[in-house]
Amino acid sequence: MHNEEEVLPALFARLRPCLEQVTQDYEIVCVNDGSQDGTYAALKELSRRDPRIKLVNLSRNFGKEIALTAGLDYTTGAAVIPIDADLQDPPELIPALIHEWKKGYKVVLATRRSRPGDSWAKRKSAEWFYKAMNRVSSVKLPANTGDFRLMDRTVVDAVKRLPERTRFMKGIFAWVGFSTTVVYFDREARVAGTTTWNYWGLWKFALDGIFSFTTLPLRVWTYIGALLSLVSFMWAMVIVVSTVVFGNPVAGYPSLMVAVLFMGGMQLLSIGIIGEYVGRIYRESKHRPLYLIAETVGLEEAEGRS
Repeated sequence: MHNEEEVLPALFARLRPCLEQVTQDYEIVCVNDGSQDGTYAALKELSRRDPRIKLVNLSRNFGKEIALTAGLDYTTGAAVIPIDADLQDPPELIPALIHEWKKGYKVVLATRRSRPGDSWAKRKSAEWFYKAMNRVSSVKLPANTGDFRLMDRTVVDAVKRLPERTRFMKGIFAWVGFSTTVVYFDREARVAGTTTWNYWGLWKFALDGIFSFTTLPLRVWTYIGALLSLVSFMWAMVIVVSTVVFGNPVAGYPSLMVAVLFMGGMQLLSIGIIGEYVGRIYRESKHRPLYLIAETVGLEEAEGRS
């Protein structure tokens, strides 16, 4: 949760009855990801009234992927269902997810059949991202599927064994595998509050997915470099033959500048791609913990990420 004070009453009014349809033996682990409003104070009051609501208060805003990781670290149940607080993913789907899990599936995906709450641009950008990611990566992401899913304890324990600092949770969930089935739903609009996501954030999120699960960008530039070298060699031969046989002068300033600027741009772009991978290596080498906890309520101390 990040600045979700407005949505909390609606969230728990819908979430708890859905869980109680299935069992009284449940916990709701709420991760406060550096909220600046009254989210955490409201959560503490809710936890005081219902000890099954347990809190993880991060020391600052670490971002959604890290907050989700912290939540998984502190869960204890036989099955775990991550869900955003904005109610775009309906809690009413939880009994159906658990029904499929009881059939023996280790992962039950909640896949969006439609997304009327999202803009056309967001729907199309998500569609293009999934298509691009599945073309370049060996790890196939299920289309129109977010973090909302059920995972068996076996799957959660497997996810917790993956220590990378640049967290792309959809890719991590897909990478661990296990038997999977799907439940479809129609995604709703946000109930209250304002989303903090923007297109720049979505772009960075897409880059994290690509650079975390494929080295294809590096291989592409190997092929581009080889192709440019071949074209340059052939063009040099044309100039030499043209000059020797026909006496044509060497190409002038405009063509030279075009060639220099084109090659310079290609080189900077390739260096930037290499830099993305080097930067990720640098972050991994520092071995900083993924997150720091300011306070927990109703939870035993979990084994931190190191």
